Amino acid sequence: MSGVLQADATVRFDDPAEASSIYAKGFFGTIVAEGGLALDRYESVYLAEMDRVAVVRPSGGAVEWPDIFRRAVRGDPEFPVRYLVYRDLRQRGYVVRASPPPVAFTVLPRGGTLHKTPSRYWVEALSERVPFDLARIFDLADRAQSAKRVLLLALVDEESDLTYYRIRRPSPTGALPPRALDRPVDAWLSEDRVTVHDAAAVEELGRELAYGSRLGSRLELSLLEAVYLASAGQLRVRDAKSGRAVSIERLERRARRLDPRFRERRAAYADLRARRLVVKTGFKYGAHFRAYPRNPANAHARYLVQAVPAAHVTAWPDVAGNVRVAQGVRKEFLVASVGAEGPVRFLALERIRP
Repeated sequence: MSGVLQADATVRFDDPAEASSIYAKGFFGTIVAEGGLALDRYESVYLAEMDRVAVVRPSGGAVEWPDIFRRAVRGDPEFPVRYLVYRDLRQRGYVVRASPPPVAFTVLPRGGTLHKTPSRYWVEALSERVPFDLARIFDLADRAQSAKRVLLLALVDEESDLTYYRIRRPSPTGALPPRALDRPVDAWLSEDRVTVHDAAAVEELGRELAYGSRLGSRLELSLLEAVYLASAGQLRVRDAKSGRAVSIERLERRARRLDPRFRERRAAYADLRARRLVVKTGFKYGAHFRAYPRNPANAHARYLVQAVPAAHVTAWPDVAGNVRVAQGVRKEFLVASVGAEGPVRFLALERIRP
């Protein structure tokens, strides 16, 4: 079957029988007037590469596949990366259609029928060299959620291998009983941690409410935990050397000096605690926090959480590493977006095989 190459690297079939045959085997192309068929760039390049169609110039000369591919690239600089994603999804048995913004493709579920079965996925195709732009990904996730579609980001690495990430807007929640101390307790500030010695407070804070680390008869709190508890009126912090009272402002200044990301971490920590989750450091996993649905004595961590500014931009390999570690230890990786004002927003990233 021979189609005619157009100036924009699309291909047109005018014979109704040929058009019907191509369309029926995978829902390729768009039916046009008088029963013809128009293939877009992706369809044209794919079907030519698979030797399922022949392509000729308007003058009648045959067009080889590399020429079709090069013409498509001239028309769209993003075509090489996007075509790899289109090709992979088609090889996996999906019906794939080029999409208007905000994503590259819409994808039907396997076995779906075009114009009858709603699309299942929105797929955006990206090179690993494109920055991870959190604000843009949140926008895509919000739009996909509103459209009731599953958002996939297809990342193409420098060796043309593909990795797919499912993106969601989760609402992490836990089941830790909400409660507070009956009275504030004294705590002692050293350089980068705060210690509680009161036996009853050590038992209540350390065991029942799952704050800090119990070492012998004392409880050691991080500066983040201490700021959170002091702000809630649960701690009276004193300097371990002088015995003088340490204000919340001074405690927070020290924390900010030692931790450039303290503002984001504090906001995310407070939000997760308000969701009745137990929050512990995620240092050993390369994340800011690990979060438990219940007391860690009775549950495994469900989430690894990274707290970042709302305008966060980073390299994709950094994000890929976080996701791989989280899934390797059977946890969900969340990015906590902290803006200047407003609630903390969460984004879940999961590596999948579509």
